[in-house]
Amino acid sequence: MGYSGIGGQAVMEGVMMKNGIHYAVAVRKPDKEIVVDAREYPGIVKNQKIKKIPILRGVINFIDSLVLGMRTLMYSASFFDEEAKELSEEDQKAKEKKESVAMGFTVFLSVILALVIFMLLPYGLSLFFKKWIASPTLLALIEGVIRVVIFFIYIVAITCMEDIKRVYMYHGAEHKCINCVEHGLDLNVENVKKSSRFHKRCGTSFLFLVVFISILFFACIRTDSAIWRFSLRILLVPVIAGVAYEFLRLAGRSENAFVNLLSKPGLWFQKFTTKEPDEDMIEVAIASVEAVFDWKKFLNENFETNYEIVEKEYVVGETIVPGTEKKTADSTCQGDGVTA
Repeated sequence: MGYSGIGGQAVMEGVMMKNGIHYAVAVRKPDKEIVVDAREYPGIVKNQKIKKIPILRGVINFIDSLVLGMRTLMYSASFFDEEAKELSEEDQKAKEKKESVAMGFTVFLSVILALVIFMLLPYGLSLFFKKWIASPTLLALIEGVIRVVIFFIYIVAITCMEDIKRVYMYHGAEHKCINCVEHGLDLNVENVKKSSRFHKRCGTSFLFLVVFISILFFACIRTDSAIWRFSLRILLVPVIAGVAYEFLRLAGRSENAFVNLLSKPGLWFQKFTTKEPDEDMIEVAIASVEAVFDWKKFLNENFETNYEIVEKEYVVGETIVPGTEKKTADSTCQGDGVTA
């Protein structure tokens, strides 16, 4: 198995793939056309030396993932916004500026809500056991169990939403494409279909690791001040995220039995956050991979293949995947692809 270094996320009716500073969003439009938007995102921190510092690079990567994730999600959603299609170019720019501000606020609000639901709520609920349990370590363990239960309930609850089910199918397509090339297979629909939808470098695994590692860190907090216990939990979140990232980074490069064992809970949670995609979804995922990653070159370097390589040039901007050009009204009613 090879390490490709690519990663991504599912968006509305599409997939975003990232390779270094290059990323591409592929979306299946209502008319069945696949549009690919390739861009560069150097991240919030430009200094490469800082990005190589263990733990700190995990915090930076987490923030970058939130920003880029929201940006690409909003881009994919724009194809299904009927109101936006009728706007003039000037109004469109004004709308995009407003959406940019809204995106920043949404990211900020999301972080706050996550801290409240997954960090502070379990802590508050664990205090009910303080009457009967004096051990801080045991209380931290109970808090951790409550946090895992809340995380599980959250994952299962959003799975019941119809729109989320489709996002999870695209999430599965993303994983399958990465697994396909990392296991030395040609990137095509048939090979992607038989590849696993579970991957150790998944964001679901990252979130579970944050939940699990927080138990170890919070068990070390020793203070009688409720304010300090509360504050230290918040202050330790970036450190916990950094440690979780380092493990995920190691897991993606290692087949060590112990590392694989520790990865299993995160892979188990992916049963809920990924679903088997259809062929149309796989085509979209393949388009996003090919826009930022030369999989033939990767196979030549890591497996016994001998593809003729033409140096890849990254095309910035929107392109239409050949063979998916806009169809007539009659043809869009056929097939089993995505509908508006």
